[in-house]
Amino acid sequence: MGYAKVHSVALLGVAGEVVVVEAHLATGLPGMVVSGLPDAALVEARDRVRSAVVNSGESWPQRRITVNLLPAHLPKHGSGFDLAVAVAVLAGAGAVPVDLLRRAALLGELGLDGTVRPTRGVLPAVLAAARAGLEQVVVPLANAAEADLVPGVTVRATRSLRELIEFAREGVPLRPPPPLTAAPPPSGPDLADILGQERGRRAIEVAAAGGHHLALFGPPGAGKTMLAQRLPSILPALDDEAALEVTAVHSIAGTLPPGSPLIRRPPFQAPHHTASMAALVGGGSGVARPGALSLAHRGVLLLDEAPEFSRRALDSLRQPLEDGEIRLRRSGGETSYPARVQLVLAANPCPCASPEGDRKCDCSRLVRRRYLGRLSGPLLDRIDLQVTLLPVTAAALVADQPAMESSAVVAARVARARAAAAARWAGVRVARNADVTATTLRDHRWRLPRSVTGALIRALDQGHLSARGHDRVIKVAWSLADLDGRDRPDAGDVTEALELRKGTAL
Repeated sequence: MGYAKVHSVALLGVAGEVVVVEAHLATGLPGMVVSGLPDAALVEARDRVRSAVVNSGESWPQRRITVNLLPAHLPKHGSGFDLAVAVAVLAGAGAVPVDLLRRAALLGELGLDGTVRPTRGVLPAVLAAARAGLEQVVVPLANAAEADLVPGVTVRATRSLRELIEFAREGVPLRPPPPLTAAPPPSGPDLADILGQERGRRAIEVAAAGGHHLALFGPPGAGKTMLAQRLPSILPALDDEAALEVTAVHSIAGTLPPGSPLIRRPPFQAPHHTASMAALVGGGSGVARPGALSLAHRGVLLLDEAPEFSRRALDSLRQPLEDGEIRLRRSGGETSYPARVQLVLAANPCPCASPEGDRKCDCSRLVRRRYLGRLSGPLLDRIDLQVTLLPVTAAALVADQPAMESSAVVAARVARARAAAAARWAGVRVARNADVTATTLRDHRWRLPRSVTGALIRALDQGHLSARGHDRVIKVAWSLADLDGRDRPDAGDVTEALELRKGTAL
């Protein structure tokens, strides 16, 4: 009889837990059993591992093999355990020593020819291994640059099971991670492309400065989508902590760019209005996968033609917008993904959306209200800026005008405003105005006097605003003050913030 164990990592959402992969070889009818709540892909590992071992020049043990994955109560998913299972079986048979791998996590899928293929979720898996105190990880060569983003862990890359066997037996060095290539400079739509629409430009600048949600209403061709697509171009780059969070989510989804895996630019997601609720917020059988909401974490989620989305899908965003995360419960357990996004809604005023405006629109007032009514009150109550755009004038399109401000110029103002907000809220560990709690806003240090908030108080007393809306208007006022370089909002800031809040087409 023989027994051996190595380590791997199981993922549930973006959280990982180190798993002990143990193999026991006993006399009896040859075969292999995998226990420890494996899914179908992991049960099929017995055939992949056997072929990979044989095609790597090793003999497959003709014994009864039991592979167990500890802790047994934790569901295990995917093919990333193949490499660990193969090494555990060979070590249990006495063919491969594991002295060099005792403090290592093994991650990778095996091909039938013994090649080690890349797998999803390597970054959060390596983070979990580092937190558990493991000193090294062995990953597929294609995932090595991603794994090397985690400090304090020695990353060893392998292209085949054969290379790993030679390392374990003879200490033949494995491949170091390839050097990280510099991320390409940001490219994409620029604000300089927008002609006119000063109100819309002001709205997305304020949204970027404070991290506020935004809704843009207006007729076709008014520039709603163009403005929304340019919001990421004026957002600051992600800091180290945020970049790792975003990269971990995209690693699980398998959408990391090759060569430069660390995502430094705020992500942008714009799902089509036919997207299902699972595609929007995440889902799937077994363990839920991240949806567009989580893939836009720390970035922008644009819902263009928002009333065309199902109301159920739209309302599913309400809780994540408050909590900054989405918790999905499926048969395989509860999965949590981060979802701290800037939501941007764009909507036409009616279903026909005639480019000639009201003159050619046949929609009745009831039809218009029913159409925009798909954006529920509780959802809109969470949108800080609700702006109605007018059609672009002929003068803005054909007249000779000074060049419009570029994204780089606006981004510089946004960066200064965010730095001011981060310095002000450092004591409460908040970096953006949109994330400040109501308790903080009511603290004596930050409470605005009634002489400043008079218009806001009247709107609240008259029922035009909810308590949540009241607090969000104050947050927008702080962003307006930051953009203008002032220490505190004045009455003009509160009035403008209130106008930006109430400027909806409903």
